[in-house]
Amino acid sequence: MTHESTSATLRMRCLRALLFACAAASPALAWAHPGHDGGFLQAALHPFHGLDHVLAAVAVGVWGARLGGKAAWALPLAFVAALLGGAALGIVGWGLPLSEVAIAFSVAALGLTVVLDGRATPACAAALMALFALFHGSAHGLEATTSAHWGSYAAGIALGTLSLHAAGVGATIALRARPLVLRLAAVPMAFAGLAMLANRLQ
Repeated sequence: MTHESTSATLRMRCLRALLFACAAASPALAWAHPGHDGGFLQAALHPFHGLDHVLAAVAVGVWGARLGGKAAWALPLAFVAALLGGAALGIVGWGLPLSEVAIAFSVAALGLTVVLDGRATPACAAALMALFALFHGSAHGLEATTSAHWGSYAAGIALGTLSLHAAGVGATIALRARPLVLRLAAVPMAFAGLAMLANRLQ
């Protein structure tokens, strides 16, 4: 098998994985964030329940892969770590102010960053992802019931979010030879984020 055919096979597998993730998420995609009982499965599925969370998490994987090197794993890990911190605050009732506005802003900002192929050091990019993730986590935590078992909840929400990051990384690898396609695909994400932001500022 030649190098080109191997690369083509890898791209096809990544695209299939991305399509499968999108298909699995599609029934749950919604603008609202329904509550859940805090179990592992419910927590793992919860990041798929809001279009804003899905878009942001996928974009984190895309941007990390586009930056390359340490950023490919530093951005997703920073996002998940801060997400869990924000969720813990939300569960105990310490929700962050204007979290829905901040979440919408994160979608728009990440979409525009991918469209413009923004550059940053891994440390700066990871810090920004952590800031965004605190608000996403806060929203998740506020929606969890007080009966949630923290260990199961944390493991579930981390797994669900990491799967979305992985979808973004996979899409970036699959389109490595066509970065313009990836950037153009992020245009609707940026517009969706701006629309969410306008709606939540009303």
